[in-house]
Amino acid sequence: MANFMELVKWEQLLEATRETIYMTSISVLTTFILGLLLGLLLFLTDKGNMWANRTVNVIIAGFVNIFRSIPFIILIVLLIPFTKLLLGTMLGANAALPALIIGAAPFYARMVEIALREIDKGVIEASQSMGATHGHIIFKVLIPESLPALISGITVTAISLVGFTAMAGVIGAGGLGHFAYLEGFQRNRPVVTLVATIAILILVFIIQFIGDYFTKKTDKR
Repeated sequence: MANFMELVKWEQLLEATRETIYMTSISVLTTFILGLLLGLLLFLTDKGNMWANRTVNVIIAGFVNIFRSIPFIILIVLLIPFTKLLLGTMLGANAALPALIIGAAPFYARMVEIALREIDKGVIEASQSMGATHGHIIFKVLIPESLPALISGITVTAISLVGFTAMAGVIGAGGLGHFAYLEGFQRNRPVVTLVATIAILILVFIIQFIGDYFTKKTDKR
């Protein structure tokens, strides 16, 4: 037990956990905003909806499909020039944010679109027949009606982002992934890697618990 306590650098573990929480929090918030916007545009510009426009829909769908399909580890490498231009470095927690957001937002956008498609069209048509504006339909009908699915979707996305931060850590982004790789794998200390893995699992369980709680609270069924 004493050897175990000595092997794990607890201060570094705590700092790595803070970095993972920071990267996850910022990227989840930004992903929610961008993904919701992209998902709404995908839904609203589709055939038969309020802003039906095939050209715009195809462009947005193409963007979403391309970035949703690129494996995250490859996306990080592809975005190195952009990250360096934007932040001046590819190291540290902030440097991981562009890849995290660009990788997750299109994924969440599709989940938003699916959630919106599940809304009963009769509810939308009833709002339109009563003279509701487009803004009213979006903020008073579409988003509230799909809220449980939106929360469930961002929960899944947040859990994926925790995994993405671990991958980003391998190339110097910091966080628990970097800690596990540098202090555990490279120094042949499996116990350190195990502790970092347990810390990641705890974060995932907390995110899942919070997501499930708010999903149930907003579900009217």
